[in-house]
Amino acid sequence: MSTDNRARIADYLSRFFPVHDLKDDDIFEHGFVSSMFAMQLVSFVEHEFGITIENEDLELENFRSISALDAFVTRKLSAPVHS
Repeated sequence: MSTDNRARIADYLSRFFPVHDLKDDDIFEHGFVSSMFAMQLVSFVEHEFGITIENEDLELENFRSISALDAFVTRKLSAPVHS
């Protein structure tokens, strides 16, 4: 895991939940995520980290918390690029 990636993710989420210290909370369980915000989160990850999120990546487990997002981004960034 990258502390830089983790910090970027935490910073992004804190813009939407400034009064709640997320630490590693499940943002879906707490009811913070609407379907619109879920789309924004996917867009943020793609643009911020330069990755493409495929349909098979759209698993709740990949987006559930800061750690889950960090691990997902790390996996995507280290995956071989297919041409």
